[in-house]
Amino acid sequence: MVRKNPIKYIFVTGGVVSSLGKGIAAASLGLLLKARGLRVTIQKFDPYLNVDPGTMNPYQHGEVYVTEDGAETDLDLGHYERFLDINTTKQNNATTGQVYYEVITRERRGDYLGGTVQVIPHITDEIMRRFEILGLSGNYDVIITEIGGTVGDIESLPFLEAMRQFMNRVGRKNAISIHVTLVPYISSAGEIKTKPTQHSVSTLREIGIQPDILICRSDRLLPDDVRAKIALFTNVDPELVISAPDMETIYEVPLIFEEQELDDLVLEKLDLTCPQPDLKSWKKMVHRIKNPSGMVTIGICGKYTEHHDAYKSIVEAFIHAGAANNMKVNLKWISAEKIEKNNVDKYLSDISGLLVAPGFGERGIEGKILAVKYVREMKIPFFGICLGMQCAVIEFARNVCGLKNANSTEFENTNQNVIDLMLEQKKVKEYGGTMRLGSFPCKLKPNTKAHNAYKKELIHERHRHRYEVNNAFIDKLKECGLIVSGVCPQNNLVEIVELQNHPWFVGVQFHPELKSRATNPHPLFRDFVKAAMNFSNIKKK
Repeated sequence: MVRKNPIKYIFVTGGVVSSLGKGIAAASLGLLLKARGLRVTIQKFDPYLNVDPGTMNPYQHGEVYVTEDGAETDLDLGHYERFLDINTTKQNNATTGQVYYEVITRERRGDYLGGTVQVIPHITDEIMRRFEILGLSGNYDVIITEIGGTVGDIESLPFLEAMRQFMNRVGRKNAISIHVTLVPYISSAGEIKTKPTQHSVSTLREIGIQPDILICRSDRLLPDDVRAKIALFTNVDPELVISAPDMETIYEVPLIFEEQELDDLVLEKLDLTCPQPDLKSWKKMVHRIKNPSGMVTIGICGKYTEHHDAYKSIVEAFIHAGAANNMKVNLKWISAEKIEKNNVDKYLSDISGLLVAPGFGERGIEGKILAVKYVREMKIPFFGICLGMQCAVIEFARNVCGLKNANSTEFENTNQNVIDLMLEQKKVKEYGGTMRLGSFPCKLKPNTKAHNAYKKELIHERHRHRYEVNNAFIDKLKECGLIVSGVCPQNNLVEIVELQNHPWFVGVQFHPELKSRATNPHPLFRDFVKAAMNFSNIKKK
């Protein structure tokens, strides 16, 4: 049966070096196509053997991005959601580990009837099945697929071979290849060098893939003669060589692509006709990011503070919230391990708000607890996320409720574990994908800061954790002034806590940063930044 309106597929690959911004490029193109009325989604294929990044060190892989349906995925899915204002699912991310796991499971089950299982066709067939699974839902007009890694890597070869086969199968009017590459400027020679891009495209062509469009990353806008030279040696028309210079903010990237008519070129290649994009709200947001009325300093206290990608969604949520308040948020990174009793003031005296970050493990915990105590007593706006909220409960129990042995079971077993392992987690032996993951409901208490932010009684937020506030201590904590402003109606677990007699002190068990969008900031981040602005204004008087 021939599909009346075939799904269009766009593949995004990368060359020369990693971390070029393939995710930003894919998200920017997706935004432009969505703004033209198309139903767009983006998926990421990662070449590592891990089943998912859930057990990977943040120093190696950055944050783990959790989807609504509880998948632990690559941080690029955060860019897709923030740019397109969509919710992705476990089907938007695939890894080599998942692909091989599926094929080996089938082999053990006898599905291959005793045949020899090989990379081609069995692995590539499974990859191709995953390429089109979102398209088969009927919910999308365009599927953008980002292939992780760098062309030339051994790990990426099965994905690129599957991509070659898939593009041939669906036809060149239904699938195109976009290659993101590096065009460096060599300051000692005073020249822009195109040779790395030539080699990268040559490697891609050896695999059997001729890129339709090149996106050339550089620290500057490429002049026409350089684009013409790249076009000559890569067999691509000059107008299909898109310059992607470093921008002041990543949210400008769609606009520089629009100026070079990337979306028009893609539509022409895919034989699509669409109205012009409506980017008014996006341009307004970018203008506010670049032209704030002032600046406020907010501290982020965590144990991965030297590696900002570990908190990527938090950083972006502050950009969104800053734009909503017409304010630049200056983030001060504070290592929890460096905070001691005699130096708290040194790290926190100049901030107008403090976010205590999520994480796992005992390292840096006492520093986080000291930081919470400082901002609670100094009436500095506070926002605790997941472990940050748990640290706030421990600090409050110790220093306000008099429970001197208060702690989390994660760190030490005491008779005052105000944070404890969930009952269903106590029998868990494996780590991967076994936490409380994905979206859960939360009922808000009226006349609280949480309720004032959301403006509704029932919300849904994403989780990634094993430990919870111990309900056995709730009455004691409430007696001493802790407000439980959000509870999960499914299991009566504490979701949000606040403090009385404090300008803004909110801790949440979930991860609100995962639902912040470029043009639709998360209400808690928005109100936290506003509270920090008010504190800063009072401090200046």
